[in-house]
Amino acid sequence: MSNVSAIVFHEHGEPREVVRVESLPLPEVTPQSARVRLLAAPINPADLNVIEGKYPIRPTLPGTPGVEGVGVVEAIGADVPGVKVGDRVLLPHGYGTWREAGVVDARELCVVPGDLPVEQLAMLKINPATALRMLRDFADLQPGDWVAQNAANSGVGRSVIQIAHALGLRTVNLVRRAELIPDLQAQGADLVCVEGADAPAWPTPIRLALNAVGGESALRLANALAPSGTLVTYGAMARQPLRIPNGLLIFQDLRWRGFWISQWYRATPPEAHRAMFAELCDLLRRGILHTPVERIYPLAEAPSALVHAARSGRSGKILFGAPEIVAQFSPA
Repeated sequence: MSNVSAIVFHEHGEPREVVRVESLPLPEVTPQSARVRLLAAPINPADLNVIEGKYPIRPTLPGTPGVEGVGVVEAIGADVPGVKVGDRVLLPHGYGTWREAGVVDARELCVVPGDLPVEQLAMLKINPATALRMLRDFADLQPGDWVAQNAANSGVGRSVIQIAHALGLRTVNLVRRAELIPDLQAQGADLVCVEGADAPAWPTPIRLALNAVGGESALRLANALAPSGTLVTYGAMARQPLRIPNGLLIFQDLRWRGFWISQWYRATPPEAHRAMFAELCDLLRRGILHTPVERIYPLAEAPSALVHAARSGRSGKILFGAPEIVAQFSPA
């Protein structure tokens, strides 16, 4: 059994203060497992929340963070179909991707095209997947229909804009700062409004609204919905509860739903995951889906990477990467 480098935390707290780069044992490959070397893994807000102890689900400590990423298969067991050495694969959901390499259940791997940008593949499992599932699973939307969302500048929000545009849907997008409007319009947003400001009349009917904020912002979305419309909550950035007016339930018959991509992965079979990733990879290949990346750090520079990821005003995501990915990457 050999060892690999991994980012580990033994207690909850400020991420840059509690993470360590440690040497962990690398188990032997079993008949149904595969050894995968990390190529790239993003730092998501949820990852920081996990380290801080603020996420609803806490891992057993010591733990290795990282909920998504992409790697290359280096070895497989004797009973592994559909995966071969050299394949580029999406890592299992919640496996703890911030490590040099690991041995995983090969049935949980999803093979992805080897000619797509590594950093973009590394970020498919959370934000684009959340956006696609919410657009697909809560309303029978047709080309030309309107979708409204808050936090439109977030990772999920940008994915919603890009995927909706590709599907022929139109979007109303709430943001906190006016300077964000031109960039979101360039990505395909149809209407962008500043939260709390006097906005032009919203188009109708809006049958689906996506809420990542809560509080007054969520209520603003709910009030814009057409009768029998659906408000899907997938985040709570404002840390304020939802207020559900009786009249919207009684007279508008609105649906209030929640969505968590981790639960979707648990509740659906691997075939559904692979079909979704095939669609997302097609959007990547066509240049429709793109997430800006500001910098890729080696695992050894974990504290600096976490400080960078928590910084406001970034132009893109922060990732960890294998040495060759760090050396090759240049921001767009």
